[in-house]
Amino acid sequence: MNARLLLVAALVACSHPTPPPPPVAVAAPAPTQTPAPAPAPDPAAVADVGTSAPAARPAPAPEYRGDPEKLIDPATVGTGKHFMAVSESRAASQVGHDILAAGGNAVDAAVALAFALAVTHPTAGNIGGGGFAVVRTGPGKAVALDFREVAPAAATPDMYLDPAGNLTDSSLHGDLAAGVPGSVAGLWELHRKLGKKPWKQVIAPAIALARDGFEVGDRLHAAIVALAPLLAKSPAAAALWLPDGTPLAAGDKVRIPELATVLGRIAERGPDGFYKGETAAAIVAEMKAGGGIITADDLAKYKPVWRDPLRFGYRGYSVVSMPPPSSGGIALAMTAGMLGKVDLGQLPWYGAEHIHWLTEAWRRAFAARNELLADPAYLKDMPIAKLVSRPYLDKLFATITDRATPSQQVTALLEGNHTTNLCTVDASGMAVALTTTINTAFGNGVMVSGFFLNNEMDDFSAKPGSPNTFGLVQGTANKIEPGKRMLSSMSPTIVEDGRGQVILLAGAGGGPRIITAVWQTISNVIDFHKTGDLAVAAPRVHHQHLPDVIFVEGGSIDKPTEEQLRAMDYRLRWGEPRRGFAAITAIVRGASGWDGTSDPRAGGAAIGD
Repeated sequence: MNARLLLVAALVACSHPTPPPPPVAVAAPAPTQTPAPAPAPDPAAVADVGTSAPAARPAPAPEYRGDPEKLIDPATVGTGKHFMAVSESRAASQVGHDILAAGGNAVDAAVALAFALAVTHPTAGNIGGGGFAVVRTGPGKAVALDFREVAPAAATPDMYLDPAGNLTDSSLHGDLAAGVPGSVAGLWELHRKLGKKPWKQVIAPAIALARDGFEVGDRLHAAIVALAPLLAKSPAAAALWLPDGTPLAAGDKVRIPELATVLGRIAERGPDGFYKGETAAAIVAEMKAGGGIITADDLAKYKPVWRDPLRFGYRGYSVVSMPPPSSGGIALAMTAGMLGKVDLGQLPWYGAEHIHWLTEAWRRAFAARNELLADPAYLKDMPIAKLVSRPYLDKLFATITDRATPSQQVTALLEGNHTTNLCTVDASGMAVALTTTINTAFGNGVMVSGFFLNNEMDDFSAKPGSPNTFGLVQGTANKIEPGKRMLSSMSPTIVEDGRGQVILLAGAGGGPRIITAVWQTISNVIDFHKTGDLAVAAPRVHHQHLPDVIFVEGGSIDKPTEEQLRAMDYRLRWGEPRRGFAAITAIVRGASGWDGTSDPRAGGAAIGD
């Protein structure tokens, strides 16, 4: 068993609109009805991916489909006639709400909320990581901002291999795992271009939370307990989160004065308050002490990038998402292009035929994602237009039969968890879906001046053809190169109807499961007419090309569906915990305003007015 797959990697990170135009109906293949014995386990298929328990544990017993309505958590759902803010932290969502109530726009609220998450949601919220934002500025108008981390100038393709050429865990734990952070520069640039309220006023709530303290919730307590061995390796992290060697308990109040000071510098000096001066010096000192390679020059040179968002159609709706180095938009567009040919809404929800179509579309989309996508600055001939073109998607669709297609037979057919999302929308219709990450929970485990550094270097192909911590098997396009942005699955997405009216915002944390969770949320609303709270809370499935297995969340299917899928040659693995199937935040247009939902898998809150 690959030792990397035993490492802790906590995955983390709507009312129905006007009915869409009828889809082009294609008869779905009828699954075989006669149950067949399950195939012999494939070690590659059952390897644990992104979970906190050893791969050797017995597979969880199937939990068959119950009533998905019972999974809705009223505490994570909210409505608002005029505006809405949603995140995985109630305190941070309140910050976003208050900024909107004080006259700020959706960007002001998103930036304030993101900085608040850096305080109250340290497993994923950050100033030591990076992310992407998609902003809808008006009907049919949107922009995308890339503030993904980059590889330090001293990075090399084989930096995480031992002398025998085997992968080590140094791309996940410790200073060498860190990419150059992008969050502060990205949030500054987002606010500079599109914000409305004064910069200092937008950051002030986060400073207050760090200075005055906030209460540890049940989920943060559980994360601290689960990852105590990682936190204990960093003296600063241990002192804050494991005082006297004991994890902070739910209900404890924690203050982070060092982080308040860092945020104060950013409030006063903008990005220079982070990428230069005292904070930058503290990061560089940690790198020198811990064997990292980020330099003062790396920090000073970091720049976010504005990109043209990726826009595609589905059932008469217009969907806008992130282009590379995010793989999310491409994978979603490819999924939409294939499944748009199937009348999904006429199939039993999470029946065998529904899951068959999802799996086969994702299998092909992830094959292209893993083989062909990377930072566009380093891969000039990425076939993006080809991947989302009608002829190519028709070609892929034609390869789908009425049985499982072994992933080993699926290529791109061309030559060539811990993350969190927030959503805000204001009274004018400006909307922001913003996903930010430090990769796995608490990043690389190293805390500097009150914040954690990321371990995003693991998102590169440290050894092409070998799985990363999320089990993704990627090619040489995403190899490590100095200054390069690592490929990401983050998928902040906004959906408009034919009149240019916002219908839905969604994004998630959870590694590659972000893509499939975002798709299922969108499809649950558009195809299956589910309300936003149910579209988010309902159990999910996941497939990512390799390992060649359908990950099944407990309660998502019934026994006959399992038997039908196995008879179609699918291998199933019941996944756990529930959080492992990504954590969505979403806002959906309702009958009288906005319906917001933070995934009950993750907690948080949706707060609107």
